Amino acid sequence: MDITTMRIMVTLASFTCFIGIWVWAYSKRNQAGFDEAAQLPFLQD
Repeated sequence: MDITTMRIMVTLASFTCFIGIWVWAYSKRNQAGFDEAAQLPFLQD
């Protein structure tokens, strides 16, 4: 395995991780929790 193959593998793994985080952040299942967390600064005195 040469360095170019390793670079390709790391790039693909990073891209896959990025897409996974993006899907998680924009999923409807997490929207209620994110909306609640967004209101926390306004609820404190």
